[in-house]
Amino acid sequence: MTRRAVPLIPRALLFGNPVYLAPGLSPDGTRLRFLAPDEGVLNVWAGPADAPDEAKPVTRDRGRGIRSAGFCHDDRTLYYLRDRDGDESWRLYLVDLETGAERCVTPFEGVQTRVLAHNSRHPGTMLIGLNRERPELHDVYRLDLATGDLTRIAANPGYLSWEIDTDLRVRGGTAMNPDGSLTVHLTPPGADEPVPWLEVPREDAMGTRIAGYARDGRTIYLLSSIGANATRLYSVDAGTGRRVLLAEDPVYDVKSLEVDPVHRLPQAVLFGRDRDERMFLDAAYERAVTRLGARLAELGVHGELDIDRSERGDRRWVVAVVACDGPVRYYVYDRHDDRLRFLFSHQPELERYRLAEMEPFVFAARDGVEVHGYVTWPPGVERRDLPAVVNVHGGPWWRNSWCFDEEAQFLANRGYACVQVNFRGSVGYGKEFHNLGAKQWGAGMHTDLLDAVAFLAGRGAVDPARVAIMGCSYGGYAALAGAAFTPRAFACAIDLCGPSNLLTLLAGGASYRRAVDSFMHAHVGDPETERDLLWERSPLSRAGDITIPLLIVQGANDVRVPRQEAEQIVAALRAKGVPHEYLLFENEGHGLLRPENRETYYAAVERFLAEHLA
Repeated sequence: MTRRAVPLIPRALLFGNPVYLAPGLSPDGTRLRFLAPDEGVLNVWAGPADAPDEAKPVTRDRGRGIRSAGFCHDDRTLYYLRDRDGDESWRLYLVDLETGAERCVTPFEGVQTRVLAHNSRHPGTMLIGLNRERPELHDVYRLDLATGDLTRIAANPGYLSWEIDTDLRVRGGTAMNPDGSLTVHLTPPGADEPVPWLEVPREDAMGTRIAGYARDGRTIYLLSSIGANATRLYSVDAGTGRRVLLAEDPVYDVKSLEVDPVHRLPQAVLFGRDRDERMFLDAAYERAVTRLGARLAELGVHGELDIDRSERGDRRWVVAVVACDGPVRYYVYDRHDDRLRFLFSHQPELERYRLAEMEPFVFAARDGVEVHGYVTWPPGVERRDLPAVVNVHGGPWWRNSWCFDEEAQFLANRGYACVQVNFRGSVGYGKEFHNLGAKQWGAGMHTDLLDAVAFLAGRGAVDPARVAIMGCSYGGYAALAGAAFTPRAFACAIDLCGPSNLLTLLAGGASYRRAVDSFMHAHVGDPETERDLLWERSPLSRAGDITIPLLIVQGANDVRVPRQEAEQIVAALRAKGVPHEYLLFENEGHGLLRPENRETYYAAVERFLAEHLA
């Protein structure tokens, strides 16, 4: 590949601030909001729905930027969440869109705010969760949007999450049991207190939850893998317990629901196969989405459709069209008039560059298990003996999907095959595949990565002597594990916010993460009974076996994978004289959000890979 054939994409276009992001209509349809830079920091902009060019910034963050915001149903208030340098102690802010006045309604030090419920039935009220009384548990508070007054309406008896219906009634919650199973507690019709409603075995815990309530308050929509391999959608009568199966697939989990905003009835489900696929439950909605797809096709626009139906009348939709080889494009679709209006793309300058295709692949692991993944190939070169980067997703209870992926584009543009593997333990492929990852950190989950490289190398596409491994969070752990457990498999490794010692990982972190301890013990290992296993699976235990160069990167305020995880492996490498680089960002948490820090990181990644993959 030459620069003349495929020009290098500037890092700032991939990893700097997007020009536009996450547009949405106000519930009354009069305003449009979106995220865009203001003085180099992502802020919320708002303006007339029919004149996006007149939008102005309505927030003034000068830190890491705002990512979570929305309109309130009182038709004059916007809310957003902001933490302090990545510490995840989210505070809730309200902006009066008529006066411009801004106020923080949860100004509590070291307290995390969670938005639990808000809808058109109670436009002046929002329910939020605060761990103000006990750091490990979030109680439910009623927030009056007009006055800012907070009233605690439910103390947490030990719930991991709350169940709240469309009338903003607290119906119960879900508690995690010591063995990693769940119990869903709900208040029966006519009763005052919640009782156990559903027992969820440990193997079904990731695939079973209440997805919502119909407007009638009696119909519950349940996602469940109990009695099946993959998560299915049911409607359940809250009074009688009668279930009706609405959607299922034998292999793939229901990924998400698309719900009528007026009646709260599911109209479609998405299955995350190699590409997202809809199963329609409502004929009128199917006709509308099909027509929308046809209108986009007339413009030559293709990709996955993400439909935002926040306008309460459900007339106009904000549609994101996601393709793997171009920027995300946003439209407003008036389904009554069948009019489609282009808003903007998230990074228009990317249209000038040749981007790479993300292609699904599947292979059999060494024990015969079928594993899926994606490869983004460098454009304009023969797929023969290419250097490659195994880019491992975080979680690890997550998955890679077909989408625009800036890291994949960056690596492919620089000449590397970007290999993304949905190793065992990844979600979306049914509970059998997910549960194959239980207590397989550094074992079966890791050998799936090795088998993916062997599969691609066996076809001559990848040079096995020039393979790097990188990732964030669990992906960072996988990079350290690759360096420590199989150093001959990789030429170098890049760890961003990855744990090095599973024992200290499980003992550390924010207090509210204690609620999932039993899940972590069931899926990673129990420090009380499996201490030796956890140490054996910790890259720190094999630091003396590391021979390949490492780039280790950490946010100082990370409450998920604390700073100690990076610094103890760095100390071990330094003592052994192993070549490494260490970047610590004092104003970041779990991952990097500030554009200047992302530029520093990816510049280091580019130089590091070029040096060690030749």
